[in-house]
Amino acid sequence: MADEYRFSFGPWNVHEGADPFGPVVRPTIGFGKKLKYYKQLGFDGVQFHDDDAVPDLDEKSDGEMEKTAREVRAMLDGEGLLAEFVAPRLWESPLGVDGGFTSNDPASRKWAVGRLKRTATIANILGAEFIVLWLAREGTYIRESKNALDAHRHLLDAINELLEFDKKMQIAIEPKPNEPMDHAYIPTIGHALALASQTVDPSRVGGLIETAHAILAGLDPSDEMAFALSMGKLWSVHLNDQNGLKFDEDKTFGAANLRGAYNQVRVLELGGYPQSGRFVGLDVKAMRTQPAELATGHLSNSRTIFLKLVEKVRTFPKDVESQCIANRDYEALELAVIEHLLGG
Repeated sequence: MADEYRFSFGPWNVHEGADPFGPVVRPTIGFGKKLKYYKQLGFDGVQFHDDDAVPDLDEKSDGEMEKTAREVRAMLDGEGLLAEFVAPRLWESPLGVDGGFTSNDPASRKWAVGRLKRTATIANILGAEFIVLWLAREGTYIRESKNALDAHRHLLDAINELLEFDKKMQIAIEPKPNEPMDHAYIPTIGHALALASQTVDPSRVGGLIETAHAILAGLDPSDEMAFALSMGKLWSVHLNDQNGLKFDEDKTFGAANLRGAYNQVRVLELGGYPQSGRFVGLDVKAMRTQPAELATGHLSNSRTIFLKLVEKVRTFPKDVESQCIANRDYEALELAVIEHLLGG
């Protein structure tokens, strides 16, 4: 099973433990040292923001950007790692304070599209096949501050510009219903794939589904994944867990809702996801209480739980499932699932 699935995480998943209510609690670890963890923990893919690969990106010329990206590619090759994707990080720039692609300011929209094109250049150098669009500040704090019709058109225009700029690059839209914006545009995978269908090349626009983001929308992550898989549009997943409708917690996969995690794995199995060659991304955070020497357990634990659930999915008795479905005895089916998860 470990050979069938490929796993990735981002350098931000090994972090200092700061949150909005407190400072760092662990020392900073350099990017090069983080790369050493990947193979040790059983991971093959690295997720990138554009400025993870090229720090201070807006201050660099194209030549400087490409030089830095080539240096990072050499580091990846030296560790036997692959770049899964690169995502433009627009939400931390003053130019993106009102959204980048959907800003009321034409200059900010131009900057955002330019940054998207630079992200594609970085992705090509790193060997990543697609870009992820997490539309963090693409929304409003109050509805009346933007024309939502224009905002969605601006998003479509930005995606089309990238598709025309790079004829091979793919885009995976990662929806999120809230945080940091009060009212988010493109909050679900349905919105994302509807937008994809209107682009100049829908075949190159798909989706990335994160467990917590679906839960925060009051939806079931496995159903969101099934929707995208049924259309051949699930290009990555970010697995984690979530204690209800709170902030985006990024807990260890399966730690809060083991049956929900089981069903996410079941859907990936039903959809033949490992045969697609796509990565299983883990977007999880170490607990703030963890000392530095224990601050990678959330990653290895999530991978372990995932693989154990793959085994549970594959060993669930199909005859019991078929008989329960034929009898419409869903109480018996539910008990069989629970007993299987409990080892009974």
